[in-house]
Amino acid sequence: MLSKERIDKVLTAALNKGGEFAELFFEKKQSNQLSMESSRLEKVKTGYDLGVGIRVINGEQVSYAYTDDITLDSLLETAKAAGTASKYNEDITINNLQRKNIDSDHQIKIRPETVEKIKKKEILETANNSARNVDQRIQQVMVSYIDYYQQVLIANSTGLLVEDERVRTRMMVNAIASDGEIIQTGRETPGKHVGFELFDEYPPEEVGKKAGEKAITMLEARPAPSRRMPVVVNHGFGGVLFHEACGHGLEADAIQKGSSVYTDRIGEKVANKKVTAIDDATVLNEWGSFVVDDEGYPAEETVLIKDGELTDYMYDYKTAKKEDRESTGNGRRQSYQSQPIPRMTNTFIAPGESKPEDIVSSVDRGLYAKSLSGGQVEPATGDFTFTVAEGYLIEDGEISEPVRNATLVGNGPESLHRITMVGDDLEHAPGMCGKEGQSIPAAVGQPTLLIEELTVGGTEREEG
Repeated sequence: MLSKERIDKVLTAALNKGGEFAELFFEKKQSNQLSMESSRLEKVKTGYDLGVGIRVINGEQVSYAYTDDITLDSLLETAKAAGTASKYNEDITINNLQRKNIDSDHQIKIRPETVEKIKKKEILETANNSARNVDQRIQQVMVSYIDYYQQVLIANSTGLLVEDERVRTRMMVNAIASDGEIIQTGRETPGKHVGFELFDEYPPEEVGKKAGEKAITMLEARPAPSRRMPVVVNHGFGGVLFHEACGHGLEADAIQKGSSVYTDRIGEKVANKKVTAIDDATVLNEWGSFVVDDEGYPAEETVLIKDGELTDYMYDYKTAKKEDRESTGNGRRQSYQSQPIPRMTNTFIAPGESKPEDIVSSVDRGLYAKSLSGGQVEPATGDFTFTVAEGYLIEDGEISEPVRNATLVGNGPESLHRITMVGDDLEHAPGMCGKEGQSIPAAVGQPTLLIEELTVGGTEREEG
């Protein structure tokens, strides 16, 4: 880490030519990756990143420079480069740096860097074998593991000086099943802001087995029907639909650019009254959690939609300053080489009061989307298409036969109005969120919920 004296010199140099605000972001990161394919260990990789990013803001103007050389001379040169882009401003002040110590609630029981690589390899082998043992029709299994340890220090010209430590561990299993004509995939991807204790909650044999069973279930499924129908979306990764189709439209940069359907709609009804949507970086040990964001603001819970009414957006420092308000702690960046921008953390629909079984039994004929995979969204309108990774028909209030190749087609804002039942079984799921070329860990989540009508695209057209 850097000394207060060195940081003060760098911030002073950054503002030497002008600017209203200067910030230093220091990052030290170590990551470990292992991957297995065709039952062979394909990759063992350890990566180290160390560097500093310096940002200078003057009104709407932002200049940014970074370096992987943290000697004082290099930092001063980088600060000078960042500051040169700012126009002259005589009213320059740099407050005394005050170190802020914030205790983390995200306890790490088994630090990944203390675990031998042979133990991590055993985890891959266990998941691989478990997936293959499900059925002889499992033709291929790919398993990967990643952990990383990230230290950050953020200081700025307002006097802020704060540090954070993030530890994340994740496993991904892809099982591919084939009967010679059809190929289907099953995927499981547990991950949290924890250490190697992740596998106490998600044993690798169970993760591999679920991925294998999902692939076989979809292999035996019949083509999905194609028509408008009620859709029950399972808890957990089903929340990706809200994240992609609505969440990005609630980030303040999209709002201020006027590129979101939610611009200037605070106080309006934008969803069914049963819907409350939250972004919360304080969720204990969740994938997208942290103590402070990448601008040094404490993690917090932001209620975006309350009982169907739009209540707030997600802000970083720059977008908050533009509206003369506080950041919501959503300033995030991929690394020291990237500028922070407003990003989601753990974004989810809050639990309701319905039991998942009651939600399913309320549907006469519909689709049960047990898990979703990728999708496409038009940011300006919220129009979306998502693929159902594991789906089933609902007939006479019961989950019946599996169906494959189903897609969900709709509009995010409209779908929020069509959510008529919300379960009490909230679950989060990890993912990597991409925006403006930056990829960051972000969790999605929701309880089981009912969308009363949605277009289901399938390869089999039903009568009526």
